[in-house]
Amino acid sequence: MNRQEAEVVLHNRFQLSRFYDEQWSTIEKLLHGERVLLIEKTGFGKSLCFQFPAILFSGTTVVFSPLIALMRDQAKRLSLLGIPANCINSEQTPEENSRIITEAKEGKIKILYIAPERQENTEWMEATREMNLSMIVVDEAHCISVWGHDFRPAFKRIIKLVQLLPRGLPVLATTATATPRVQSDIEQQMGGHLSVIRGNLMRDSFRLFVVKVNSEDEKLIWLGKNLEKLPGTGLLYTGTRMDTEIYSKWLEHLHISSIGYNAGLDTESRIAIENGLMQNEWKCVISTNALGMGIDKPDIRFIIHTQMPQSPIHYYQEIGRAGRDGKPAYIILFFHPDDISLPQAFIEGGRPAVSKYEKVIRAVKYEMLGEKNLMRKTNLKQTQVRVIKADLMEQKIIREVTISGKKKLEYITGAPPLNTKVFEELRASKTQDLEKMLGYIDTTESRMQYLCAYLGDESKGSFSNCDNTGQKKIKVIVTPEWEERLRDFRENYFPEINAETKGTCIVKGVAASFYGFSNVGAAIHRCKYEGAGEFPDFLVRQTLKAFRHKFGQEPFDLLLYVPPTVSGDLVKNFAEKIAQALKVPLSHELRKQRLTCEQKVFENHCLKHDNVDDAFIYDSPDEISGKNILLIDDIYDSGATVKEIGKYLTHLGAASLAPLLIARTVGGDIHDE
Repeated sequence: MNRQEAEVVLHNRFQLSRFYDEQWSTIEKLLHGERVLLIEKTGFGKSLCFQFPAILFSGTTVVFSPLIALMRDQAKRLSLLGIPANCINSEQTPEENSRIITEAKEGKIKILYIAPERQENTEWMEATREMNLSMIVVDEAHCISVWGHDFRPAFKRIIKLVQLLPRGLPVLATTATATPRVQSDIEQQMGGHLSVIRGNLMRDSFRLFVVKVNSEDEKLIWLGKNLEKLPGTGLLYTGTRMDTEIYSKWLEHLHISSIGYNAGLDTESRIAIENGLMQNEWKCVISTNALGMGIDKPDIRFIIHTQMPQSPIHYYQEIGRAGRDGKPAYIILFFHPDDISLPQAFIEGGRPAVSKYEKVIRAVKYEMLGEKNLMRKTNLKQTQVRVIKADLMEQKIIREVTISGKKKLEYITGAPPLNTKVFEELRASKTQDLEKMLGYIDTTESRMQYLCAYLGDESKGSFSNCDNTGQKKIKVIVTPEWEERLRDFRENYFPEINAETKGTCIVKGVAASFYGFSNVGAAIHRCKYEGAGEFPDFLVRQTLKAFRHKFGQEPFDLLLYVPPTVSGDLVKNFAEKIAQALKVPLSHELRKQRLTCEQKVFENHCLKHDNVDDAFIYDSPDEISGKNILLIDDIYDSGATVKEIGKYLTHLGAASLAPLLIARTVGGDIHDE
């Protein structure tokens, strides 16, 4: 099939008139059974490069993608075009996934999307032997490489599959963000013999700005004053889930149409927001980096970052979601010197220290361990354990075995010593990436050219599309009026406590503030750890305000407080003041029946749960039956303590348990990747 013949099929099946040159070059190679790495900017149309040949092949094309939103979106669009497509992912029921796998084995699906992590599923592994595979596609291929900005251990399994495929079976790897080093690593891992097609990464339609601020307040104030002046609709990216909520509530306070999104939302809510984004339901969606990849919306008119990303690669990928229709899009990055601490923490989390690898090796040497028990033995976060596990398996220091249907890690006798060179190189590389991001912030040259040069695109041109090359600099002007608006927001914003657990009587509660968002956290710290005495009266007033905001005049039968670990009578005395103000009977009979540690010393949810498991007792259990209870504590973090108390009081017959906290933190073992 030549290009002219192919474009007739393209028009009939996809309602498109022609291929870009790089699209046709890629498709032609795949039709000849070659392996291709395609590096093209976001919005270029990389998906068509595998969708078109897939409809010509006799079997099923399997697309490995980490982006559930992309799977849903593309499978839906293909089905509307009459092309049998579906996806397998963790947000669907096991029965639904099994049905789709059966259809693939029966040859009823032309294009099947699947998350890389599903390769560990036994049903899927057996199914691949029975499928008529015609092509393998690796989307977001930079995830293959540890040098990439989003390495995922599960992609290693794709490589093993690719290495087993016969030479004539076409393979396509696609990405918008591969530095020359990542490109080389992908080529090597996929066994060489790989054709590389690298396009022009320049985005002429972007208008790029960096806004240097003196405080977090200035970010909030500039957005309040200017967001509605920006054209169209867009995305506002924050660094943490907590910030997503704060910015969302701030805009809600100002009656600016917006909604918050993060990986902690349930599937139904995420799908609803994704659909609302496509329909321009809000001025902006406020999200962590959990949203955006794979969403094919051509008219995103602005993307604003309130937190600097880890590298120019992260940044290029995230802003690449804007202006896919070729019309102008505003790209704004706020920067405060303290912002560097969050990406530094991500670098530490993504590539743990060598001492943590050694801790895992020691634990597995002693006994075979599953993931949860390994977390218990090492006090490491789940994300760290998974990265370390993949690396140690790669170095053939440990292996995974199945015993009585359960996966465990086993130390390999005579294993080589841990090779730390690659970790040290990787940490140095990630640190250099962060320095390059700071370089983008400080550059006086074309910002677009800076990003593209970093990604290996040396195209030259004359640009006037950033605040260094013709666009006016953005400055933040703070007025007393806006300072007052922000102060009013802080005093009337109360984070929700969602500790509801299946099978318990816990209901949604409330906190007076986020721990680091106002002076509340500082006041708690002074009292707990610096001997400043009882919690000050302003915390009582703010907590009562939060109570009335959440519960109004709702009656409670009993007020309890969490027994202390280190803070003496601080919480007890605070609870007495709350009980007196609310005129709710206070009980002192909830106590610990064994010693516990401070929850903050534990890094993962397994140990936080173990620390408080079966730790509480109520001396007069008959008092609890049928009661609506208000539970007081100072700080809500992972929620393990509140959930354990809720489980125990449910067992005693409590009708409901509502948490009322002074402050809420970000929470325990949480990542949004």
